[in-house]
Amino acid sequence: MSNPGRDWEDGTPERLYVITGGRSGADSTAPLDLVTLIIAKSGPKPGMQPEHTAIIRLCQSPLSVAEVSAYLGLPVSVVTVLLGDLITDGHVLSRPPVAPAKLPDLALIEAVIDGLRKL
Repeated sequence: MSNPGRDWEDGTPERLYVITGGRSGADSTAPLDLVTLIIAKSGPKPGMQPEHTAIIRLCQSPLSVAEVSAYLGLPVSVVTVLLGDLITDGHVLSRPPVAPAKLPDLALIEAVIDGLRKL
């Protein structure tokens, strides 16, 4: 026999539906993917939804959407809805990850080496 209170905490579809208010996509204009970094602008406010509070506490240092999802134990689709709410309300900022530096063109490197040899 299952415990009804326990089912609610196990990430059942009903619980996830309630957490997101039945929404399936983020309302924010900021595109969110797995590597988008999230950082809290301030601490949690009284009366916030527990999941919003947890996200703000986690994101005092930048975390990716995938990391937030993993730490909360919630699907990425649910986390993006919650993050969209927080972005819209100005509680968190999102930014794309820092791109790795591009290496200069190989021909340019060879030209520099040739120039140095001629000195």
